[in-house]
Amino acid sequence: MIKNTAKFFAAYLVLATYSAAALDLEPEKFNLPDIGDSSGTLISPVQEQELGEAFFRSLNSQIDINQDVEIQEYIETIGNKLVANSDSPGNPFHFFVVNDNAINAFAGPGGFIGVNSGLILTTEAESELASVMAHEIAHVTQRHLYRAFEAASRLSIPTAAATLAAILLGTQSPELAQAAIVAVQASSIQFQIDFTRDNEMEADRVGMQTLANSKYDPRSMPIFFERLQQSSRYYGRGIPEFLRTHPVTSSRISDTRGRAEKYPYQQYPDSLGYLITQAKLRVSTSHDLSAVQDYFKIRINQGTIQQRAIARYGLGLVYLKQQQFNEAAALFKPLMTEYPEQTHYVTAMAKTAQESRDYPAALDLYKKALFQFPGNTALKMDYISTLLKIGKPEEAREIMLLLPPKIKQSALYLKLLAQISSDLQQPAESHRHLAEYYYKLGQNEAAIIQIKLAQKAAGLNQHLSAILDERLAFFINEERERKLNR
Repeated sequence: MIKNTAKFFAAYLVLATYSAAALDLEPEKFNLPDIGDSSGTLISPVQEQELGEAFFRSLNSQIDINQDVEIQEYIETIGNKLVANSDSPGNPFHFFVVNDNAINAFAGPGGFIGVNSGLILTTEAESELASVMAHEIAHVTQRHLYRAFEAASRLSIPTAAATLAAILLGTQSPELAQAAIVAVQASSIQFQIDFTRDNEMEADRVGMQTLANSKYDPRSMPIFFERLQQSSRYYGRGIPEFLRTHPVTSSRISDTRGRAEKYPYQQYPDSLGYLITQAKLRVSTSHDLSAVQDYFKIRINQGTIQQRAIARYGLGLVYLKQQQFNEAAALFKPLMTEYPEQTHYVTAMAKTAQESRDYPAALDLYKKALFQFPGNTALKMDYISTLLKIGKPEEAREIMLLLPPKIKQSALYLKLLAQISSDLQQPAESHRHLAEYYYKLGQNEAAIIQIKLAQKAAGLNQHLSAILDERLAFFINEERERKLNR
């Protein structure tokens, strides 16, 4: 049973931080025991999900999680496809993109899997991205995290507390965190390194099978790993985080290449979603738009018809970010005509109209697009934002009711709901939704403030008052526990 969430969370992060130590040691040299409980009795599914949600909230408070609905839908599509073809298709998973140029991906408890924008942009084919995600999925399905939890349960409370303090310190200074962890837990860490290296090879093997079953190129796994390993010699101390947490040895590359060659060779074209996601991330995460502009200009007349269209789209996104609305529209409008079945180009054109404050044109585009694509969540979310900009909260609320259940669990949904309630002169409901929004972001103190504001708001009825009392007690208790575990 998990008695201290922070204790297990700390041990999990230690595992992730130190799995790359001693890169020159081959996993085959170790005779490792099968550590952990594969039956799942060490931690129940409900407890694992609670731990995963706490993990995700903690991430939200420390890093920048991408909120673009189109990008979120894409990463979930590829992730769910891989899970459906894994050895545990019934496991719950949650995929998300982190706005960080570092090359990294990671698996957390409860099936929460994050992929950095830097890794997505480093891949040269969709199958390479899928290979990394399949590897992380395998860490979850093979219950590697359970084994880490059991190892953590053997640590003393003072040691676990010192480790957590070091990890929290690491959000500000990774170097200091590593030194502190080594000082308090050297022997325990070495034990975890050993079986974690074995886990890496197992994740390769299982992940490659998932990759092939999902109709992605198995050869992409050794290709991507080898390219990262070769490029790392130029990084010096700035070695990609993915290589630190996923040690890539020559034997691992050789092993994955040997396995991949057993599959028949064929072409694996990239999906439009992959190309669109790369283009959007290249623009949204760049600190040098002029360089990105040159990047797309060079490619407008290169590659396949689809690749040239994506280059025009990417260049349009640059113009949109620079508020050069006429130039952006000149690129998006013909793309809409040439590719009437692609919602991304319609969305880009509608956003251009919205941000240039041509609201009638934006509304017209969204209405026509939603008639053609009634189930498109990204279109609905953008349409809601436009309605709120022009003072139509009631229409926005009606569309909110039509959104799928999963999007209703997102921070973005709660933020829009808070704005709608505010515009409808419902301050108590607005503060309540803002409280849940801040809680999703791991900001408990801000959530508590919003609940207290809701309790003082006009128009408070008995039912809502009871809900607010319950949530306030919950937030206060969780914040108290968090501070005790510092």
